[in-house]
Amino acid sequence: MAGVDGNGVPEATGMEASSGSGPPRNNHCMPFEDCVAGIISAFQQPTLRFLREQMEKAGCPVLLRMIRAMNCTSTNRSGSYCSGKGITVCCDQMQIQDHINQLLIHELIHAYDDCVTKNIDWTDCAHHACSEIRANHLSGNCHYKRELLRGFMKIRGQEQECVKRRSLMSVRNNPYCSNSAAKDAVEAVWDICYNDTRPFDRAP
Repeated sequence: MAGVDGNGVPEATGMEASSGSGPPRNNHCMPFEDCVAGIISAFQQPTLRFLREQMEKAGCPVLLRMIRAMNCTSTNRSGSYCSGKGITVCCDQMQIQDHINQLLIHELIHAYDDCVTKNIDWTDCAHHACSEIRANHLSGNCHYKRELLRGFMKIRGQEQECVKRRSLMSVRNNPYCSNSAAKDAVEAVWDICYNDTRPFDRAP
């Protein structure tokens, strides 16, 4: 998910651990120390290992110091990517290792786009929408099992509906994009960005 940092810059969203900030940990979520350990171990997961290798080949190595573990003030955000700053993982929203893995895959797609698309502008609604479409599609965020757990029961076409829904939600949070601009941007770039599976041969 792409958010906004303290300077108004859109976020596309050793280990730096900032456990002191944010609200108390959600009792249903893992202990902070387990979250930090989970972030480190996540890069043994095949998809994350592949993304890390591809980013290194593209000249953008993924270093652990680029990933910050913290307790966040927002209850509706599990993490984010900010260009030039890296990835934030909201440990107070992580319940199991799979949540960490999926978040990191999603945010690394944003980081990959930031690396290989030299003229990307996160204040441009279309650019942001494209990266959100790719991140939601390629990360597995919209796998039918996850959608069932969210209460979405449709079988045919649910994955694409999920990608559109979640991408639109993220772009609407961009202060440079109004609701209508976000919707127009997602629709405008949908075909080309949904079918852009780089660096994978096809969607995992």
